[in-house]
Amino acid sequence: MKISSSALLTFAALALATGAAPHLTAAERFELPPETATFKPGPGVEVVKAQCLVCHSADYVSTQPRLPRAFWKANVQKMKEKFGAPIPADQVDTLVEYLATTYGAPEKKP
Repeated sequence: MKISSSALLTFAALALATGAAPHLTAAERFELPPETATFKPGPGVEVVKAQCLVCHSADYVSTQPRLPRAFWKANVQKMKEKFGAPIPADQVDTLVEYLATTYGAPEKKP
């Protein structure tokens, strides 16, 4: 069955006239729950809050596996270089140190 363009226009006009259009064009509205997670205290936590919370929740960071410093360094560099996180170069080491010390795997002693 082929529908003519005039039939489509008539259908659209009826949809507008009957009030169906607002249901078709209304944007969904929703609210996220408030952030309840926090970073563990420690040296550099303020830099981490300022840089990481721009895109991530504290839960996102704290639920990562306990991996070594090299992992955290690579991830901070990836966020900066690949994803365009506006992390100042002079704050990279502070971020890595905090994340590796607070959420990383224990350093192996030689």
